Amino acid sequence: EVQVVESGGGFVHTGESVRLSCTLSGFTGDSWGVGWFRQAPGKEREAIACLSSPDGTTTYTDSMKGRFTLSSDNAKKTVYLQMDNLKPEDTAVYYCAARPFYLCSAYGVFAEAMHYWGKGTLVTVSS
Repeated sequence: EVQVVESGGGFVHTGESVRLSCTLSGFTGDSWGVGWFRQAPGKEREAIACLSSPDGTTTYTDSMKGRFTLSSDNAKKTVYLQMDNLKPEDTAVYYCAARPFYLCSAYGVFAEAMHYWGKGTLVTVSS
């Protein structure tokens, strides 16, 4: 069974950092693409970034560049989203999604390209 599981959310204060994890299970091989997305209360879902394995190629939505960084541990089939200098407007449910044998596009991060979604993890940033 294919599963995508996020972890690492919680409550933080403005200016602090959080690292979210996205772990894949049931994926065969080492080629996959993982995207991170978020949805704030009352707002539409936003794309954050995408990482392709095994080469580690990344694509970031323009508005997310600078404070958000992707990395991966291929052996653990885990992708990390490091979020620094958090602001109250970063409060959202953060979702990870994945697709086997997917190379992230250089032109953007596309939710419709993803096949498997996690249930999300809530990050709350207090002022």
